[in-house]
Amino acid sequence: MNSRVLGFLLSTFLSGICCAQAPAFAWDDGTVPYVVTPMEIVERMLRMGEVGKGDYVIDLGSGDGRIVIEAAKRGARGMGVDIDPALVAMANENAGRAGVQDRAKFVVRDIFETDLSPASVVTMYLLPDFNRKLMPRLLALRPGTRIVSHDYPLNGWLPEKQEQFDLEEKVAISGVTTTLIYVYLVPAKVSGIWRATMPPAISRDPITLNLRQQITRISGTARIDGKELSVHESNIRGERISFSLAGVKGEFTGLVKGNRIEGTLDGSAPWSATLGG
Repeated sequence: MNSRVLGFLLSTFLSGICCAQAPAFAWDDGTVPYVVTPMEIVERMLRMGEVGKGDYVIDLGSGDGRIVIEAAKRGARGMGVDIDPALVAMANENAGRAGVQDRAKFVVRDIFETDLSPASVVTMYLLPDFNRKLMPRLLALRPGTRIVSHDYPLNGWLPEKQEQFDLEEKVAISGVTTTLIYVYLVPAKVSGIWRATMPPAISRDPITLNLRQQITRISGTARIDGKELSVHESNIRGERISFSLAGVKGEFTGLVKGNRIEGTLDGSAPWSATLGG
């Protein structure tokens, strides 16, 4: 997994430690250098992203291919994309040497022109401006898709997991040992007006939920028996939603499946909602 670091001064080289040997810094398209991700970070990214059999990993800026190759060794399949044909050729050769060429492939492609929809996991080591531009496409992926980012967060999106540690190899890359890994879950889309059936203790008639969404948080109101109650203490984790209503005891949880939510109040009393219903 490699990051294009615009304006980074090319001054020090390290030997690669995965597959074919590669320098810690190498030129990509003649203007933008890439940085080889140390193997300890690769291992942590895959572990934190819970990558395993059945996953499809897309690595943005795949360089020598180590992220996808290591994922394939865990039983996953995947694709790495890079704009440098020489690096793509190296990555495919490395996959062959590792015996995972049937599960790991690498293509010459711009990250902004890559179809991300097959991914269950997207990995990346990109600068904040790239992350910002990618966010709308990442948020459009299937709910529950995991996004694993090295060093740079997705601003405004609360991570599911975050880990910070020191690694001496990072000094040659960033000048400091500090390393950060963020894991995000793509949230289900819940903005809109929902027609909901609540437990009888709350209302025997259908109610209206008017929800507004800010990535993993929701706000809005529930109209029950002519009264509007505010939504608070909300969270969306992939397809799972939770919230409370002002003046109503307990927590609502549910599973979002397209235009339908099925859930319970405090784990027992069922409730459901239909978008626009």
